[in-house]
Amino acid sequence: MAPRLQLRWIEARDLDGLYAVFSDPDVMRYWSHVAWPHRDEAAIYLESIHRGFEQGDLFQWGIALRGDDRLIGTTTLYAIDHAQGRAELGFALARDHWGRRYAREALTVLLDHAFGGLGLRRIEADVDPRNQGSLNTLEALGFRREGYLRQRWRVAGELQDSVLMGLLASEWAGPA
Repeated sequence: MAPRLQLRWIEARDLDGLYAVFSDPDVMRYWSHVAWPHRDEAAIYLESIHRGFEQGDLFQWGIALRGDDRLIGTTTLYAIDHAQGRAELGFALARDHWGRRYAREALTVLLDHAFGGLGLRRIEADVDPRNQGSLNTLEALGFRREGYLRQRWRVAGELQDSVLMGLLASEWAGPA
């Protein structure tokens, strides 16, 4: 359980919150795609979140502050491969909520679920090396840098590198 946050199902009432997060160029600066230019992309994204959940290969939850049910971000397990016991992790938080360790708190809940309830043995993350905040968050949770891929992504004409990070269930210490 996250003391200051709740992770919850994302619904149609969250479209404004989704759009606010994923249309912000600062939030999306280090992602593998650009910020959403149109609000209807939030509805399309929500459909893909629900479809991924039904198929069992994507679990994406909204992040909201306790006592205020408004969506301020998301945390995601995707590319879930139950046979291999692995998945990839992603997270995004509205800029107004950066620097408060909310991502770390939300990811703790996500990792407890991944290693506990889902029984996964490995979680991976792909991080732009310029995104020091995300690198610090993941390293504080026990992730290790395992590789560096040069020019992995082309986003809005810019080539971006990736740091590949991993965490094993046997290394997960739980809430810090």
